Amino acid sequence: MSNQEDPQKFKPFIPAEKILPEFTKTSLFVGILLAVVFGGANAYLGLKVGMTISASIPAAVISMGIIRGILRRDSILENNLVQTIGSAGESVAAGVIFTIPALYIWAKEWGTDAPSLLSITIIAMIGGILGVLFMVPLRKALIVQEHANLPYPEGTACAEVLLAGEEGGEKTKTTFMGLGIGAVYKFLSEGFKLFPNEIETKISGYKGAAIGVDVLPSLLGVGFIVGPRISAYMLGGGILGWLVLIPLITYLGDLAPIIVPPATVPIQQMGHWDIWFNYIKYVGAGAVAFGGIFSLITSLPLIIKTFKDVMKKYSNGMGEKQLLRTEQDMSMKILLIGIIALTVIMGILPVIPVGVMGAIVVVVFGFFFATVSSRIVGLIGSSNNPVSGMTIATLIITAFIFKSTGNDGQSGMIAALTVGGIVAIIAAIAGDSSQDLKTGFLVGATPKYQQYGEVIGVVVSALVIGGVLNLLNAAWEFGSTQLPAPQATLMKVIVEGVMGGSLPWIFVLVGGFLGVVFQILGLPVLPIAIGLYLPIHLSVGIMIGGLVRGLLNKKLNKAQKVEKEEIQSKIDSGVLYGSGLIAGEGVVGIILAIFTVAGVNLNLGINLGSIGSILFFGLLTYTLARQSIFKKVKNE
Repeated sequence: MSNQEDPQKFKPFIPAEKILPEFTKTSLFVGILLAVVFGGANAYLGLKVGMTISASIPAAVISMGIIRGILRRDSILENNLVQTIGSAGESVAAGVIFTIPALYIWAKEWGTDAPSLLSITIIAMIGGILGVLFMVPLRKALIVQEHANLPYPEGTACAEVLLAGEEGGEKTKTTFMGLGIGAVYKFLSEGFKLFPNEIETKISGYKGAAIGVDVLPSLLGVGFIVGPRISAYMLGGGILGWLVLIPLITYLGDLAPIIVPPATVPIQQMGHWDIWFNYIKYVGAGAVAFGGIFSLITSLPLIIKTFKDVMKKYSNGMGEKQLLRTEQDMSMKILLIGIIALTVIMGILPVIPVGVMGAIVVVVFGFFFATVSSRIVGLIGSSNNPVSGMTIATLIITAFIFKSTGNDGQSGMIAALTVGGIVAIIAAIAGDSSQDLKTGFLVGATPKYQQYGEVIGVVVSALVIGGVLNLLNAAWEFGSTQLPAPQATLMKVIVEGVMGGSLPWIFVLVGGFLGVVFQILGLPVLPIAIGLYLPIHLSVGIMIGGLVRGLLNKKLNKAQKVEKEEIQSKIDSGVLYGSGLIAGEGVVGIILAIFTVAGVNLNLGINLGSIGSILFFGLLTYTLARQSIFKKVKNE
């Protein structure tokens, strides 16, 4: 459909006057189930590699397989509601893992209690519901009025998947195949310990330099989904850290037995992992902070314009009676009561330690960043939504506010991080809700049903996410090499730096100015910064998946019109299969965490070593190629 269509003249797939099953028991049950599965899987993935994936398309495909394939029900609007509810789990998880694990790390360092299940649940629920409510007045301006200017890539792609309903069986099969293979692979490597999931080697003659790869299904899937360009930027950041900065620091450390804080031993006694942990992570943190804040600053003119337009259009339309089904939003009364009630709850409930001032900051920054998030994902997609940058900006300002009022101890740090956590969830949910509403706009869904469905998905995900975090922390601990929780660790560093002055600012500033250099060169700062912040092993694994996608992209660019459709079908198949790999590893990661906590040992006592890792990861990469490059596409 053309991007130049007048939103007033646009006709969705299902006309407004036509009524189909939509908000049904079936759609609610399947949607809730997928919200739990994708929420848990994305929580594990994000804590492992610092990235989450959009769950809308996989949720839509699985929904079509269940509702259309198994239950023989034929309603595109039911499938749309399922993906709306299901994708909420991923977004709640994304917002939570950016911040809340830092509270667990602090609890261990301070010898205090970890955050309670009730506290995490309420934080996630309030942030998620506010994210949905803030998007209600933004829908008309950003989804409808800006239809020609904001494509919302995932939302549009999800609509295309739903519209191609007759292909649902094949697409569902591809997704479930990836899920099954990813699950089996994960059991073999981390359950049965048949081969290690990480390979590493030092570079001879280049002291301090090392390179490795994490041979994980999730990385392969992420690489294919984000493509070769983003994968290469991440790898570039990893190379800068592991093959430039670490060897340089090693060389300088060998000149004299000096101790450079925050390390407590001389550099001479440190290996490459120690140097990465004590220095390179802070350089990466500075680059990530610059990238997030710069993207926010550059978006300010658009944000201000959008905010003015929203207020103007919404105030003009408040008295109008909406008659068309496709124009019905959640009522203004429920919206206002909900926002006021949640603000009061935040201000008075001791289980959410933000106080009245913190509650006001949440509402102000929350609505502001909901607008930012929706506008950004409308242009570049949810996968590139700089939620971490918005969270960093919130944390810095909030921490300064609390510190200036004398609340700069442990309680102030927890309060600042909690505020940042709620805002991160608001931004993540606002972005997800925008994509879902775009899908609904294209297929002809009822907006208010989607908004209520999103709230249901948020509530269910919030009830589960605390247990998932407790489980993963008990099994492997946040901040460990198994679960580095990169964003949460960064947020912890930011709050500590502002509150206590313990931040090694020289390394952070070096990272920030590296970000300036990347920006001057016209390079995307955030992917490079994330690659610099994370171990290179993750970026190499992602790059392998990106290379598989790159072969198809190259063919697509050179192909004629007829061939382009076939190649695009292969890319779509690879995206679905890669999503399955990620979901499969994530789900089994949760299962293995349960086994670890319960003391169940699955180790077979057989370890094939690095050769086994290379062999199995090679086979896994081949399966991805089979489902993408070598996929046989049926001619219509």
